[in-house]
Amino acid sequence: MDRHASSLRADRTRGDDAAPCPGDPGSAGSSAADSLVAAVRRAGVIAEDALARAQLVERESGERLVTVLTRLGLVPEARLAEVLAQATRLPLASPADLAQAVVPEALSIAFLRESLCLPLALGAVPLVAVADPFDAFVPEALAFALGRPIARVVAAASDIDAALTRLDRGDGDESALDEAVDGDDLERMRDLVSDAPVIRAVNRLIAEASDLRASDIHVEPTEDRLSVRFRVDGVLRDMPALPPAMKAPLVSRIKVMAGLNIAEKRLPQDGRLRLAVRGRDIDLRVATAPSIHGESVVMRILDRGKLALDFSSLGFDARLTEAMRTAIHKPHGIVLVTGPTGSGKTTTLYAALAELNRPERKLLTVEDPIEYRLPGVIQTQVNPGIGFTFSAALRSFLRQDPDVMMVGEIRDSDTAEIAVQAALTGHMILATLHTNSAAGAVTRLIDMKVEPFLLASVLTGVLAQRLVRRLCPDCRIPYAPDPVTLEQHAPGMVPPPLLYHPGGCARCNGSGYAGRLALLEFLPVTDAVAKLILASADARAIAAAAGSDFRSLFADGIDKAGQGLTSLEEVLRVDSAD
Repeated sequence: MDRHASSLRADRTRGDDAAPCPGDPGSAGSSAADSLVAAVRRAGVIAEDALARAQLVERESGERLVTVLTRLGLVPEARLAEVLAQATRLPLASPADLAQAVVPEALSIAFLRESLCLPLALGAVPLVAVADPFDAFVPEALAFALGRPIARVVAAASDIDAALTRLDRGDGDESALDEAVDGDDLERMRDLVSDAPVIRAVNRLIAEASDLRASDIHVEPTEDRLSVRFRVDGVLRDMPALPPAMKAPLVSRIKVMAGLNIAEKRLPQDGRLRLAVRGRDIDLRVATAPSIHGESVVMRILDRGKLALDFSSLGFDARLTEAMRTAIHKPHGIVLVTGPTGSGKTTTLYAALAELNRPERKLLTVEDPIEYRLPGVIQTQVNPGIGFTFSAALRSFLRQDPDVMMVGEIRDSDTAEIAVQAALTGHMILATLHTNSAAGAVTRLIDMKVEPFLLASVLTGVLAQRLVRRLCPDCRIPYAPDPVTLEQHAPGMVPPPLLYHPGGCARCNGSGYAGRLALLEFLPVTDAVAKLILASADARAIAAAAGSDFRSLFADGIDKAGQGLTSLEEVLRVDSAD
């Protein structure tokens, strides 16, 4: 038994074995469901009408109440586990505790999954994680099967299910689908995607991706399997593949959930779905595309609960935060955020909108697509198929009496011209642009036929950014940097006394990284910069004119590497990509 099991067993001895608590399975006078309801009601984590709705679903569906509460998004799963642990005086197990799970021969994966329980250690008194500590059947059945009483800890149901999946990847749940799938038979496809194994497989896939903090799920059919990859902290990671018989039903199930046409397999399709994962609502943007071995699917996970809408969480220091706030709070002008696809530009603009979102201001956005819903902001998605482009949306927005308008991307001369005209007529415009540097945005707009004298008068500031992986604070390894290496990349730069290598621990799943942060450079349009814009100067001259107010992406990266926030390897990776 390892450290986790020992500590949990010690806690268990002090708690549950010491004395039965009110509502525990050993207490008389109330059923397991009533005890759970009482515990949730005492904790005040759910409104009475929502609790009544959950009980109705429990009765009609036959599902466990502990599952219904989180599946409907009524109670965050982690919070529910805390409430149940406190109510029963049982220790609370983390996902790391469940990594030590074992399955004795006397128990089957199917039984454990159905009972929402997981043995963590065997011995004189086996230690078992349970999702519903009020269910008296589970400890009795386990004690009978193992031939001795058990000790319990509480764990989230999805953590138990994820651990069982890791123990028995490719189990009998999917074996029912091993027969060949006729992709042309639409009625048969509808039957297949309604099967419980397919539904469980899709839900499990999304839950696992959420657990790993993945931003995207890639489902890619090959000749002999269904490949699955998660993009975690910007890097794709291989996951255990699914059997080839899952190709058609799993993809079709995702298409049904996203409201797509399951009969159309020759053309790409885009859709969206929302579901509760771990007791919280997340949105997924779904894109399908035909391939030689079937349809591939990419699901972008848009977790509103993990969206950081303040500059400091995104990697802005105090100096840069103040510069950005000064720029966006001006009564009119254009503030641009530049960088390659997937560099977090839209998230930065959302943070700017959150900063500006006040009752006295009207905020409008035109996006492609809308990634997150922002309360208090009118959001519109472009539809080029009917002529509703960025430029058309901007024209219509000017008649809506806005104070601030966000443009998802300035792609062409028409959009650029309208944005400039809007800024000249007293509006604040926030927009993204694809350039490699902040100063490069000026030359890019001039290439789009924006007159330099107009650009110099409306451009307020330009932010360039890249995303790098954030070092895990629990396992990063300090080392003294090699001055020669830094001198090669940044002549004359004073190296920080310490840099850090990624390590690897349970918190970061062995990668050494946990999350991402932005490397940033902000170009304020000072009088000196405005004069160079009027002269159509190149990007290098414009960056040099910013002087001490300007810090390059690389310099910001070295500073953050010296603080232990990221590694030199990550800084060089995004810097060399330019």
